Amino acid sequence: MGVRLFHGDCREAVDFLPPIDAVVTDPPYHLTSIVKRFGKAGSAAAKSDGPSGVYKRASAGFMGQAWDGGDVAFQPETWVRIGEAMKPGAHLVAFGGSRTFHRLVCAIEDAGFEIRDTLFWLYGSGFPKSHDVSKGIDKALGAEREKVRRKPRAATSGTMAGSSDTRPWIELSRERGFHEVDGDTPATAAAAAWEGWGTALKPAFEPIVLARKPLDGTVAANVLAHGTGAVNVDACRIEGADAPASWPTPRGGIWRPDAAARGELVASDKGRWPANVLHDGEAFGDAEWSRYFYCAKASKADRAGSKHPTVKPQSLMRWLCRLITPPGGTILDPFAGSGSTLAAAGAEGFDAIGCDITDQWIAEMESRFDVTARSVELEAMLA
Repeated sequence: MGVRLFHGDCREAVDFLPPIDAVVTDPPYHLTSIVKRFGKAGSAAAKSDGPSGVYKRASAGFMGQAWDGGDVAFQPETWVRIGEAMKPGAHLVAFGGSRTFHRLVCAIEDAGFEIRDTLFWLYGSGFPKSHDVSKGIDKALGAEREKVRRKPRAATSGTMAGSSDTRPWIELSRERGFHEVDGDTPATAAAAAWEGWGTALKPAFEPIVLARKPLDGTVAANVLAHGTGAVNVDACRIEGADAPASWPTPRGGIWRPDAAARGELVASDKGRWPANVLHDGEAFGDAEWSRYFYCAKASKADRAGSKHPTVKPQSLMRWLCRLITPPGGTILDPFAGSGSTLAAAGAEGFDAIGCDITDQWIAEMESRFDVTARSVELEAMLA
């Protein structure tokens, strides 16, 4: 079957899908749905008046994206519909935002899924999006800070970023002139009292819920009848670390992590049992006990030219696909976005179906994949 795309609401597609073995998805995090989340039923829409314009920004969604607004991923009905296409015992993994993850999990659980675990994907490359309280106070009081000159946005060496001019950036900056911005020195006593205070921490992890559709009997019976209900431990084991220098080297294989604690030297060539913590190496450095799984943020190759702001790394997505999908299985991504799941599924030898409502992302996926079927007509999904 390869890759198949549905251009539309995933909830409308499930009646026409083949039996699904696994769901691997990165749904909207709904990070900024302030009005709907805190407003009372029937209340008037919040206004964007005022100096902050907070509601105006909130209504647009993550990074101004309309698809991140609303609450489709927080509605149990969404996951009920997705579950209807899944085989008994089929697993689901879904990413969430650290501030709104609880609503995603509650929706999935309320839809009838069993919450099996929460995985944590840790990374060191998050960028803090914090409001400088001291500067905010000065601005609110109408006090202007002493201006400082900043260099044009450019690399510290080489040519100026975004410029076709090959002259050194320092030469270009002198020609174009420096720009002025508010300095760090508070202009008022009130601002000075709150210097160093902000509103947010640096993001460094994303939670991933692991859920399972109810089994048809026991795990053994479900696996035999439907091929679903279990996770592929051996296919997702983590490469083991070298044994301490004082230990004799086994003939092939690696040392089991608990060997030292038990006072035994037991060799294994399987690798470490997969953990529910995944990291990019920066979070713990090279500490021996931290070697769960290495997975950096999405690289240029992972993006494959995509302009989607939430592309996930292929090493991570392939690992998740392997973890919950039986051999020859079909993976559904109801919020396909950039197609990270579809690419990973194909690389692991699985069939994949992606749904997305946004024209831009459908067009991107069609340019990336050998799409075997795509239609806005539901009946064509099985053609």
